[in-house]
Amino acid sequence: MQSILPPLRSMQAFESFGRLGSVNAAARELGVTPGAISQQIKLLEEHLQMPLIMKDGRRAALAPKAVTYHAILSAGFEKLKQAHVLLAHQASELDIHVSGLPTLLLKWLQPRLHSFESQYGEASIRLEATHGEPDPAFLDHMFRLTYGSVSDTFPHSRVLFHDACFPVCSPEFLKENPQALDQEYLPELPWVDIDWGPEYATVPRLGSWLTSLGLPEPFSKPTSVHSLSSSALEAVANGQGIALAQLSFASADLGQGRLIRISQHSLKMPEPYYICWGPLTLESKMNRNFLNWILSEASS
Repeated sequence: MQSILPPLRSMQAFESFGRLGSVNAAARELGVTPGAISQQIKLLEEHLQMPLIMKDGRRAALAPKAVTYHAILSAGFEKLKQAHVLLAHQASELDIHVSGLPTLLLKWLQPRLHSFESQYGEASIRLEATHGEPDPAFLDHMFRLTYGSVSDTFPHSRVLFHDACFPVCSPEFLKENPQALDQEYLPELPWVDIDWGPEYATVPRLGSWLTSLGLPEPFSKPTSVHSLSSSALEAVANGQGIALAQLSFASADLGQGRLIRISQHSLKMPEPYYICWGPLTLESKMNRNFLNWILSEASS
């Protein structure tokens, strides 16, 4: 295997093929012919001196030894895309760029932004909702709102708040199921689950809340499972059942009467939420104002 890098075009063709699963799909994505994709992959195989594709009749897939190579290559291309997007954002005239967990932006930050503008005047703010954490190297001109120990990977971070969880339902659901106010009956009721994924296995779920009271876990399967807390809360507001809600995410709906807290017992989240930033972020006066404002909002 040669030590110098293969041609970028051949790596791009291989990455697209492996991600999309077919030569035709890769050709459509890159705007070339299927023959050109096949030719570029062949050039890459010759450069690496190993087969990257195995064929079974008319189907083609990654060779077993090429799977890890493709995953690393995909991560590299994703970083290239991030760098391009970041440069475009920096070239724009937006005052503040905030990346954050989707529900944290939607349910906690966005309802408060009018307070920032009332204090510091109108500002152009870009909110980028994503579960994926940005590369710390790309954080010089933006903030990141995130959860837990991942904040340690960024150059600078401060705790925003430490959240707590409790069960909620809609007013309509409570009318039809008044026993929901008696926690002994909660395991029997329809419920909505929130699952952030395996990397957040310690985040409490409804079963965790019930067992903390010595109650059994829900007797039935959830009516729905959501990777976004905001989506789960909408399902609950529409009467699908009960769910374990975080105070920071449910407070607006509780205030508007769309949700009802059905127990005063709460579970603390294992870790706090954080705001993170890079070495150059605070060179901007508007960014300094934003940081001071959001820390004040979180403390209150």
